[in-house]
Amino acid sequence: MAQCVQLVQEFIQDSFVPMVAVLCSEDAERVTRKNNLSFPELLRPFCRLTSEGHLRDPNNQVVVVKGLRISVTGINTRPPQSPELHRLLSQAVSVCQPPEGSPANVITAGDYDLNISATTPWFETYRENFLQSMPASEHEFLNHYLACMLVVSSREAVPTEQFLKLSQEQHQIQHSGEYTHPKWFIPNTLKYYVLLHDISEGDEQRADSVYEDMKQRYGTQGCYLLKINSRSGSTGADEQMPDPWSQYLHKTSIHNPELYEESAVSNAVENNIGAEEDGLDPSIKDGVSETHPLQLDHPTDAGYPGNDASQSVNNVDETRPQKQASGTSHTSPTPRGTCLTLNDHDHIRQFIQEFTFRGLLPHIEKNIRQLNDQLVSRKGLSRSLFSATKKLFGGGKVPEKSIAELKNTAGLLYPSEAPELQIRKMADLCFLVQHYELAYNCYHTAKKDFLSDQAMLYAAGALEMAAVAAFLQSGAPRPYPAHYMDTAIQTYRDVCKNMLLAERCCLLSAEILKSQAKFSDAATLLIKMTSEDSDLRSALLLEQAAHCFINMRSPMMRKFAFHMILAGHRFSKAGQKRHALRCYSQALQVYKGKGWTLAEDHINFTIGRQSFTLRQPENAVAAFRHILINDSKQSAVQQAAFLREYLYVYKSMSQLSGDGSLPQLPLPCLHSSQTRVFFGHERRLAEGEKQAATHVTLEQEFDRDLSQLWRELEERVVSVANRGTVPITFQPSQCCLNSQTDNLRYPLAIVEEPIIVEVVFRNPLKVPLALSALSLLWKFTLKDFSNPQGGTTALNDIIDTQVIPEFTISPEETKVARLKLLPHKTGELHVLGVVYNLGTGEVGNSEGDLMCVRGQQNLEIQGPRLNMTKEEKTSVRYGPDRRLDPIITPPMPLLEVFFINFPTGLLCGEIRKAWVEFVNVSAVPLTGLRVGSTHPEFFTFGSATSDLTPVTPTAAEHCSAYKTVAMPPSVATVSLVSPAAFGVTSGDQLVVTEIPLSRGVLGPGEALQIPLWLRGPDQEGVHEINFLFNYESTEKTAKLSHRVLRHTAFICASRSLSVRATASRSNTLHGRERETEEQQEAEEKNGSMLVFVDVENINTSEAGVREFHIVQVSSSSRQWRLHNNNKDTENNSKLASRERGKLCFKATRCRTEEGGASTEKYTFADLNLGNEQIVSSTTPCADFFFRRGLHSEARRGGMSAGGASQMQRKSLTPQSWTDDGGTSIVKKCSEVELDIIVLWKAYVVEDNKQLILEGQLHVALQTIGKESCSLSQKEETQEMVLLKFKPDVPPPVSKPSLEQLSHLIKTCLHYPESYDHPFPQKSLCTVPVTLTLSNCSSAQVDVIVDLRHKTTSPESLEVHGSFSWLGQTQYKLQLQAQEVYKLFLKACFFQAGVYNLGTPRVFAKLAQTSAMCETSQQSAMPALIIINSI
Repeated sequence: MAQCVQLVQEFIQDSFVPMVAVLCSEDAERVTRKNNLSFPELLRPFCRLTSEGHLRDPNNQVVVVKGLRISVTGINTRPPQSPELHRLLSQAVSVCQPPEGSPANVITAGDYDLNISATTPWFETYRENFLQSMPASEHEFLNHYLACMLVVSSREAVPTEQFLKLSQEQHQIQHSGEYTHPKWFIPNTLKYYVLLHDISEGDEQRADSVYEDMKQRYGTQGCYLLKINSRSGSTGADEQMPDPWSQYLHKTSIHNPELYEESAVSNAVENNIGAEEDGLDPSIKDGVSETHPLQLDHPTDAGYPGNDASQSVNNVDETRPQKQASGTSHTSPTPRGTCLTLNDHDHIRQFIQEFTFRGLLPHIEKNIRQLNDQLVSRKGLSRSLFSATKKLFGGGKVPEKSIAELKNTAGLLYPSEAPELQIRKMADLCFLVQHYELAYNCYHTAKKDFLSDQAMLYAAGALEMAAVAAFLQSGAPRPYPAHYMDTAIQTYRDVCKNMLLAERCCLLSAEILKSQAKFSDAATLLIKMTSEDSDLRSALLLEQAAHCFINMRSPMMRKFAFHMILAGHRFSKAGQKRHALRCYSQALQVYKGKGWTLAEDHINFTIGRQSFTLRQPENAVAAFRHILINDSKQSAVQQAAFLREYLYVYKSMSQLSGDGSLPQLPLPCLHSSQTRVFFGHERRLAEGEKQAATHVTLEQEFDRDLSQLWRELEERVVSVANRGTVPITFQPSQCCLNSQTDNLRYPLAIVEEPIIVEVVFRNPLKVPLALSALSLLWKFTLKDFSNPQGGTTALNDIIDTQVIPEFTISPEETKVARLKLLPHKTGELHVLGVVYNLGTGEVGNSEGDLMCVRGQQNLEIQGPRLNMTKEEKTSVRYGPDRRLDPIITPPMPLLEVFFINFPTGLLCGEIRKAWVEFVNVSAVPLTGLRVGSTHPEFFTFGSATSDLTPVTPTAAEHCSAYKTVAMPPSVATVSLVSPAAFGVTSGDQLVVTEIPLSRGVLGPGEALQIPLWLRGPDQEGVHEINFLFNYESTEKTAKLSHRVLRHTAFICASRSLSVRATASRSNTLHGRERETEEQQEAEEKNGSMLVFVDVENINTSEAGVREFHIVQVSSSSRQWRLHNNNKDTENNSKLASRERGKLCFKATRCRTEEGGASTEKYTFADLNLGNEQIVSSTTPCADFFFRRGLHSEARRGGMSAGGASQMQRKSLTPQSWTDDGGTSIVKKCSEVELDIIVLWKAYVVEDNKQLILEGQLHVALQTIGKESCSLSQKEETQEMVLLKFKPDVPPPVSKPSLEQLSHLIKTCLHYPESYDHPFPQKSLCTVPVTLTLSNCSSAQVDVIVDLRHKTTSPESLEVHGSFSWLGQTQYKLQLQAQEVYKLFLKACFFQAGVYNLGTPRVFAKLAQTSAMCETSQQSAMPALIIINSI
């Protein structure tokens, strides 16, 4: 139970006090009415004695009476009937609310920190009013009158006669039998005569004389002269006097029905309470007797004194006007005691003390002795009850019958002279004067008698008071018999059907158990007393039980919360809305945030309803909001009910507030961080063959790697546009902002271009939500960037705001809303949130319009966590997120790009001609149009000199993409081309292409169509190709320098041909084919090669390809050119599926006049295998040749001027030769810079139509003898490298390999294929042999020719005969760069046969290098000669 103001002993003593009746004359009542008080009300603040009283018990022992309080009431006071009692108690509880700012009791237990009220004054008020309103009954005497004050005014003509009249009237009320009430304790009631003297009006001497006469007549202990009204009301009006009666005003209404009637709360009446249910009229149910001893008589019968109009004693209270009572209750309080001074207060206090000490206590002492004597004589016992009780209790105990065994004897009545009632009467007298030991003994004795007679009502009363008396005994000689109380409660409730007495018993016992820290027992007792007959009582007891649980040594938090919920529910049923709200709010502290979602929802829902009923809309909205924003586990029906309640409360609150601000709505959930902002027009869809550029749309998912790729590509394009440098103010274009983009800067938007904000809503409920009139909430600051002076304009002239009329979100759905803003002015825009109408979304809801509220939700986005400086790392700081704060800039051009006849699938290397259309859809001209791509080798716009006819896509539909001329197959056409003509000057310029515009400008609304050649990627599969179109405005603005348009194309590449090429050095030089010796010498000096080209059809016929035709092989090089060696090309040029063709060509170095002085020009040689020649040095063949390999180079970020890796030539002098220099010289001997272009046609059957596709493949020959392929070999995945913490050893100086050194010198033997010699005539045959040595390097080479080499292998000995070289056996030569030297030798043969002349060993080394680099330069080819004998 909660803390109480009084101690439990004080509480019990104040609950049972001596009752004194008052009977006043009319004049005496008139004297007290000057103070707006009746005589009992006048005495009430002074009824507690401040000093001790004494009396002697029957054993002549002194009993000390401390803090005694007496109850003085009018003799006509009636206890309220059952309905009145409930209304009275309900009003008392309703009026008593927890004071604002009262200290709260904070209880911490485990994870709970509860803030609850430490006291419950409403419960104490209820308990006090309940106990004071108990009606008098026959089975106990505690609330029967012990004495009666007869009050007469000193202004009476004959006061003694008036005293006699009042005395007779009291006697008639008590003894005539006409009145059932009030009840009197003993027949010989103490009559105390009070002469009331009004000092301001009366004659004091007369009053004194009358008082002297009274003392002679009634004795000094039976009368008193009370002097009051020392001042008049008018004179003391300005003087502030204490008002001790104010605290008793609410108690006055208990005994004055008139005051109660005015202040009762009409809505607090319980709807399920009847008099019979509280035990006030059980005779109807039980039928035992017609009249129950506790039955309250109806006020209209004669059971109460004062119902007869002739009785003046009742006129005093009944004739008070209702107007006065009304004024007392509802207007400013009427001042009381205005005619009394502090001396008068002391007179009243002294009067009460005199009455008690000299009148009441001696009267009680005398009656105790008389009753004791009567009991002793009647029972035949010893002198006193003490010895009697000792004998009675000393023997064995009589076994008591259980309640279940006893019959219902609630209607049993004892006569007033019965000895059992005399014992009970004596016990009550002893209890009232605090003689608890004697009282306990008497109660115990009476209890046995009552039980033996089965008088259960009397027995229960004796048990109840015996338990209380045992508890109140000083020194506690015996423990508190709680089982007495339990038995009494059970008897009252189950046998006697009297809930009033059971409730009183429960209140007393619970308070006693609480004082002994037996909170668990107290809680159990309180919970047992809850029932359906009284919601108010059940609510209060459940609340006290909850406090018991929380005040235990180990607080039981959940039990506290559960019983507070039950108490709140019963308070609500009893009409106590404020107390119900308080209980639910305190219980919520336990359930909140602990996962009890259903319980939490119920509590919040109830709090919301109660708060709304009590006109606390803010609290109601907060409670309902909490239900809706969490992930509720309620059913859909329940959630719909919650939502309707919430909308109704919200609507009511908005109507009450009346201000213009929109409330914050909790539904639907708004995921602010997922908000996306898109800047720019929605693109037009493809029309027919036109395909619009994809650009950026809200449907695309954000890819961080792809975004970085676009950023790098944009940087390269901007760098080319700004002559190789990226401006400091460069910001990458971001058309769509989300949570993963860089939002630290203010985004830039263009005036007259829409801004689309994508907002993500989530409906957490299982019921649909209907949003209507959904739009963005924004703030705009006008700033004219071109003209600083701004002006005020209408709202719609600044920004057009899109409104979505209907937006329904299904249950538990996450849905996206795209809201558009169209700015018409420049300035700063801030998107604040969304505003909408929220409805239930139920189909067929007739209340849909009514249950709809308008509100808003703010878009508050938290930026990224800052983690750069030390302060940011040690604290939690977040940067700004500016995606919702765009700056509206002046107009800019807007480009749209369309692709015409753009394919989706190509063969590898296939050439296709498409068209691209550029449209300026803005009102501003654009310039500086460029396109950058991640795959520059995929497309070309052609060179500046290319022939652009035909000029329309329709005219070019059936034309070849190549430029062709008629030419017989035997003729090779050679042309020189500079890479600069095709835009090849630097790597970036190949990645970035400038698109020519007429007059350099594309005006507003203008369109431009230009051709676009595409080449299928060399690798099969799906390829993602990105285009970035960059353009600028003709008017430079500080805010936005350029704009971009993105396009992503996906091309599916299918297999076509695989081309492999090998270059071999030719070892024979046929002099007879040369026209002149000089030409032959030049040919020998320049050298020649054989180029073998293998072409394989690796197409899998998926694309419907029937066969491939190789129509032409072209070469492109700065040093070499091809010659046709093939005689029959018709059969070799056709390749069906999986067929392979082999072609052989001769390659010679370009002549000086062909190559020209500049090594930057490329020589294109076209060898057509049919009757039509494709000019490979023009668009698009040359374009794609120069763009070959750009994909990998562009990824690495650098490339050579020629588009292919070339090594610069260095003129090395002997002084500069080093190991590295030697290595490079040796490498160049085996290097070849020759590119082969294979052009083909494919015949495809598609839809019963034959199509001819054409394409080209590139093979780059780089090293002699090393095969090259058109398909780049897949790089092997690198193995994982272990971490190394030690520095690596520096790599050794690179040295030429043996294979590289073998190519320094090219050797060639010239001799006759057969030689006839007459061996019979001449035994030795000598044959002249010429050994030609050619220096392939660009440096001096030392050569050693050793002729002593003999073949040692047995195979060669068997096949070839032995011969000898004549003359010098070793030659040491030095060959200059590119020098050709002829060494004339003689071979000597001894017999006819076939011989191998390739036995000379040739050693070569670079001059000025060590001999370690020498290696054999012998050719692997055999040189066979036939010697014939004739």
